[in-house]
This record gives sequence, C-alpha cells and structure tokens, in this order.
Amino acid sequence: MLIPVILSGGAGTRLWPVSREGHPKPFMALPDGQSLLGKTYRRAADLLDGWGDIVTVTNREYYFQSKDHFRDAHLGRHRGHFLLEPTGRNTAPAIAAAALSLQALHGDDAIMLVMPADHLIVNVDALKDAVEHAVTLARCGHLVTFGVVPSAPETGFGYIEAGTPLDDKGAASVRRFVEKPDLQTATHYVESGNFLWNSGMFCFSVATLLAELQTHAPDLLEQTQTCMAASAAVENAGSVQQELSPALFGEIMDISIDYALMERSDKVVVVPARFDWSDIGSWGAVAALVPADAQNNRAVGEAIFIDSHNNFVQSDNRLVATVGVDDLIIVDTADAVLVAHADRAQDVRRVARQLKDKEHEAYRLHRTVSRPWGTYTVLEEGPRFKIKRIVVKPGAKLSLQMHHHRNEHWVVVEGMAKVTNNGTGTHLVAKNESTFIAAGHKHRLENPGVIDLVIIEVQSGEYLGEDDIVRFEDQYGRTV
Repeated sequence: MLIPVILSGGAGTRLWPVSREGHPKPFMALPDGQSLLGKTYRRAADLLDGWGDIVTVTNREYYFQSKDHFRDAHLGRHRGHFLLEPTGRNTAPAIAAAALSLQALHGDDAIMLVMPADHLIVNVDALKDAVEHAVTLARCGHLVTFGVVPSAPETGFGYIEAGTPLDDKGAASVRRFVEKPDLQTATHYVESGNFLWNSGMFCFSVATLLAELQTHAPDLLEQTQTCMAASAAVENAGSVQQELSPALFGEIMDISIDYALMERSDKVVVVPARFDWSDIGSWGAVAALVPADAQNNRAVGEAIFIDSHNNFVQSDNRLVATVGVDDLIIVDTADAVLVAHADRAQDVRRVARQLKDKEHEAYRLHRTVSRPWGTYTVLEEGPRFKIKRIVVKPGAKLSLQMHHHRNEHWVVVEGMAKVTNNGTGTHLVAKNESTFIAAGHKHRLENPGVIDLVIIEVQSGEYLGEDDIVRFEDQYGRTV
C-alpha cells in the first residue's frame, strides 16, 4: 500500500511579502492561481489513482487553511490524515511521527512516499515512473531518495553523488550528500554526470524506516514514540486529526532526515528523476513560470514596461509601471512592496529577518487573514479605530468571545447574520442593518444562510490588537 506523506512547513522567507508566517509558502498562489500545497495534493491523489489515505504533517495553525486548499483540490476522493505539530522540529521528527501513525493504521509493510508541499513538479508521468521504480526498491528494504537530473549548475540546491549502480534503470547507492555548492563546484558536479539535485522526496517502508531510526537515531525515535502515545487522534469532518503533544514534541531533537538518517544508513539508494522540478526557492523561480514579452519582462497582474528589460512584476490589485529600469523584481501587496535586483533574489530573506526581529506585523500576516470560519481584511486603521471586511462561510460561526478594550459596530452588506450579544439571546441582522457590541460583552457572529455573510466591522477603543480576545466556546478547538 502506497501512502503519500505531505510535509507542509517552512517559512518561505525568500518569497516575502507574499509568503508570511501566517500564510507561508505552501499556501501562496502561483501565477496559474493554484497553491503549491494544492498542486502537491493533486499529485498525491493522481499517484493513488483512486481511493486511499493521504497524510499531511503541518503546524496546527495551518490545519484549516490546509483543509480549504485540499477541498479546492477535491479532498473528498481520499481520506485525509493530519498530524498537527505545535511547532516546527524539522523533517526527521515529522517523518518519524508519520511512520508511527501509519504503522498503527496499516502495519509495517505500508510504503511511505514523502513529498514536500512547497515544490513544483510539471511532468506527472515522469513522476509516476520514478515513484514506481522507488516503490520496487523500497519493498526490497531500501531507503530511497529521489535525485533530479540537473539541467544547469545550481547553487541553491543540495546534491547527491551516485555510487554503485543497482539496476538498468539508473538506481544507485549513495556515495554522499553534499551541501549547496559554489558555482564552480556546481559546474563540476553537473559536468561529471554523477551528481543529482537533492529533491527532498523519499520512499521507504514503515518497517525499514523505523528499524534504521532505531539503529542510527534511537533517542529521536524513542522521543517520538512517547509523543505519539500521548497524542490522541480524532475523526473530524471526514478526516483524522491528531494534535501532537506540545510538551513532548518540543523535547524531540530538531534535525533533518538527511542528517539524522540518510547520511548514516547503508540502505540509502537514489533513483534518478527526469521530471521538471523546482523548489520555488526565490522570486526568480516564480518569474520563470511566467511568459516573457519581447524585452524579457514578465508580469502577474497589470503592468506597463517602458524602456525596461528583464523585469518581473507581481501585483494583485494595482497597476505597476516601470520606466527605464532593468533586472528588477517588484512584488506589490496590500501592505508592502518589494523592490529587489534580480541578482539579489536570495537576499529577500534578510528583509523578512529584520521584520521578524522588529516584531513587525508585515512578517506575520497579510491584510487578508484566513480563519476556520472564513476571512477578514483590514481595510483601514488609525489611532483608536480599525475597519475590517469580514466574510463568514455558510454554516460557520466565530467563537463566543469578549474584548476588554474595544467596541465593535457591525453592518451587514451581504447575507444574514445571527448575532449573540451579552447573553440576551440571539437575533438576526439582515442586509443593510447594523448592530453594536460593547467592550466587555460576550458575543458571537454566525452565518445561518447558504451564501457568504459579509459584514463591515468598525472597531474603536484604546487598544485594537488581535490578542485582545477571550474565547468562551469555539467549535474549531482553538484556545478557550
């Protein structure tokens, strides 16, 4: 039985300002409108060719976003199994937890296909061929890694040096894993014909993986086993949801599967993958997905280029015009604009790092923020006021909550609102009607209808931070 395991994490700081802490790289839409996570799910579903389980390991804060993206990709065809991390501990604990979960559900013979959520693969037929090859080797007790046949000397990828050939399809033992090289070294690797890009994809049986972890990383395995034993799984809307114990998961070693196991085991083999692959590791990689004009300018959104060459512009809402500039990356969002030289695309992470150090909101959230019940968009804010557009999905409801420092005025612009206010029962607020929520009042907003509920919320008060909230009830399991 083949079971895809999607690893959905990472900050994606090189893709700021679109990728942020609350909306990281797997959730960002590519130029075709699909997210990387959605594309990865579709690939996993295609490999199963019917019904089957798909495991996703992600942060608990991204659970509802993940379900929304999977729903867009027709999650109903397959059973989703979510392992929810309280914090990121790198790939080794995530893969070990997935293996222990699958051992309990499907036994030692289950074959795991580990897939990063934030990579792009174009040729699905070539992927299927590589996976079939890997599954055959995994059933023979190998730990299989996928090495992408390099098309150019890239300095942003790790490499795998192939060793002794194993079959006539190109599989080989692994001589060594090497870190991201400089350009001269990368050129030598590609010219030698014996090095492959490290894709971060793996295939192995549950039994082989756990046995090798017991040999090479016994402490990590024991810690993960203890954590899994204390982490209950529950059925939730057609999927299995297992929140990993915050206290116990935080004690597990923070280490990648490459360092913990793949560089130590003698059972590791590499399968050459001849599909078009990208880790979408910079804005340059995103730009490469967009057709160029005669001056090699590329745009997602509306842009005008005058006497400009080799530029990339992404803008969702505003027209961007350039005059007499070359080799720029320009990314415009509602609250931040990035302007970078194309040769410095990798250094965008330094901007994100500074914003994080300053605890700037533009590191964490967009103006539009996803919640389990829908979205909110900050339209305007200033001293003592904030204006939001709130969209509540049909049948959804916010938590029963209270704010210490702010009053809220709600105006319904679409749909029908069901409002609870200060324990006085519920009442309906129709389109073009309004209601008022005073500071200190328990309240709840619900959408009893079959279309989206849209309201404009005007907040006023001394403090308007999102952390001014006390939850009394919440159907989504958030902190009460």
